[in-house]
Amino acid sequence: MNSHFISSIAVLFLWIATFGQSTEKKTNPAITPNFVVIVADDAGWNDVGYNGSEIHTPNIDWLAKNGSQLNRLYAAPTCSPSRASFFTGRPSSRMGIVAPISDKSNLSLPNDVTTLPQALHQQNYQTALFGKWHLGLNPSSGPKAYGFDYSYGFLHGQIDQYSHEYKNGDPSWHRNGEFITEKGHVTDLIENEALMWLKTKRDPSKNFYIQLSYSAPHFPLQEEDKWKKPYLKTIKNNSRRDYAAAMSHLDYSIGQVLKFLKQQHLDQNTVVIFMSDNGAMDKWIPGNQYKGRHAANDVLGSNYPLRDWKTSNYEGAVRVPGIIYWKNKINASLNKNYISVNDFMPTILTLAGAKSIPATVEGKNIWKSIVSNDSIPNQSIYIRGHLQESITEKPWKLIRTRHKNTPTVFELFNIEKDPEEKQNVLQQHEKLAENLKNKLEEQFNKDAKEVNLGGE
Repeated sequence: MNSHFISSIAVLFLWIATFGQSTEKKTNPAITPNFVVIVADDAGWNDVGYNGSEIHTPNIDWLAKNGSQLNRLYAAPTCSPSRASFFTGRPSSRMGIVAPISDKSNLSLPNDVTTLPQALHQQNYQTALFGKWHLGLNPSSGPKAYGFDYSYGFLHGQIDQYSHEYKNGDPSWHRNGEFITEKGHVTDLIENEALMWLKTKRDPSKNFYIQLSYSAPHFPLQEEDKWKKPYLKTIKNNSRRDYAAAMSHLDYSIGQVLKFLKQQHLDQNTVVIFMSDNGAMDKWIPGNQYKGRHAANDVLGSNYPLRDWKTSNYEGAVRVPGIIYWKNKINASLNKNYISVNDFMPTILTLAGAKSIPATVEGKNIWKSIVSNDSIPNQSIYIRGHLQESITEKPWKLIRTRHKNTPTVFELFNIEKDPEEKQNVLQQHEKLAENLKNKLEEQFNKDAKEVNLGGE
């Protein structure tokens, strides 16, 4: 056997080994991605175009068309609890947060729980938050205290879009924990700061995790005429038109960020997640908020065809629009698996290369379900709001409503057959209901003994 033949055989084996490894890397990506998480504030199920809304959201719709639509994404009934669950991977009620953190509250995330940005630091990620925090109303309990390298936006739950003050006049607008005064609409400022950070502040040698937590379409609604103009003929109600304008403004801002990622070729390796923090509100009566300078809104968002509004545990409050997109890694799909906001943290950490997940995390890594639409085994979603509790195990959902002076009420729905929750079938499935009641009580007993019952 001559030396030329032997060397040819060696080259052939080297070629097979090399290409075998590269094929494996395609199915198990060796390069960790960047993350851009986009959170709308109070956007309802029927406030995005891809769900049939009359509101134009072409950039959100593009993500839906090219990514995985999370058709059964469940969040908490209100904003602080959803954000607490997202950043800790566990029900917010474990930390005593079951309602929005409001007014002069000193409540914040606990210090003994590892947060998502803190865990990402261990994977050498840069982290930045732009926009709403709402998990601590003082700079000392702001984003920096829980792992964000850079933060900009507002600490409270709702703010005037131009003065950037909380409803009682408290300052809220900050950069890295120091209160600042700036001119401009919140939606524009969040977009501009995020783009500035991507262009000039980030370390190109590191992966990044950024979160754009918009104030839109949350009240007070303060949009320029250019955002209202497309709806002058199609939406008769002035309040709903203002709401649609806020959604359009939000969508445009999202489009600018996506455009920049593409221009810089960052879209090739960036996971984009879009969601709303909870369902829409039906109306807003401001009273003395903002010293009475904002008019009431008789119509806001739309959760059609889902039942009820923000604050309840019915589908309209907790089933939210959600999308996950990763170019060339996720096929366009409609994912009908039941997914909890708790599941994002372990999924993101796994994609980021983490070998272990913090012990306090209760959510599941759902990446396999996202890429292959496989079912999520033993998925049970427990949600506690300040009005109700629920536990969902496909296709069943049990809701418990506790009253001070009257007996507790239970409702059971088959949300596959009855997504609008019109038929309480508790009496037809008593054994099943009893099992779910026991599971709900078991979860309830794991919660913090003291919980907040605050307002906005």
